[in-house]
Amino acid sequence: MPTNTEKATFSGGCFWCMEPPFSDVEGVISVLPGYTGGHIQDPIYEQVITGKTGHVEAIQVQFNSGIVSYDVLLRIFWSQIDPTDNEGQFADKGDHYKTIIFYHSEVQRQIAEQSKKELELSGRFEKPIVTEIKKAEPFYVAETYHQQFYKKNPEYYNRYKVGSGRDSFIKKFWKRSSE
Repeated sequence: MPTNTEKATFSGGCFWCMEPPFSDVEGVISVLPGYTGGHIQDPIYEQVITGKTGHVEAIQVQFNSGIVSYDVLLRIFWSQIDPTDNEGQFADKGDHYKTIIFYHSEVQRQIAEQSKKELELSGRFEKPIVTEIKKAEPFYVAETYHQQFYKKNPEYYNRYKVGSGRDSFIKKFWKRSSE
């Protein structure tokens, strides 16, 4: 492992849709879907989706900060979510689908706070940005069938991404000319 290996943890709704945007980024070592932020150890999917464990679906990105910066990863994160939705993401509703940036250091917290402030000031959204920024908590890797779901089940994944409304939202709010 490179000496400048760091972790970034993001909750952006369904982890199936959060994994692909980070997977091919130069400097990203791994992207794992999982669960964080809850009050039980070693939760499983069936527990988390009840909304009773306090966990959110999340991804944990291991990256070489000498190649890709945390700021770049934050920009990727923001461009995959609706940061104004306090009830979940797109078709997925519930606290276990909320958007949260989990920081692993004081430097990450400061960078995350600054990026959120910049997004708020950008005028991109009429509603307030509700994405939370919290200290990283234990992360539990999701079951094997959730890992790289987009590669294992591409047709189902693509139907889900389009059908959930995520794809059209991203195109409307994030895929603008020069952005």
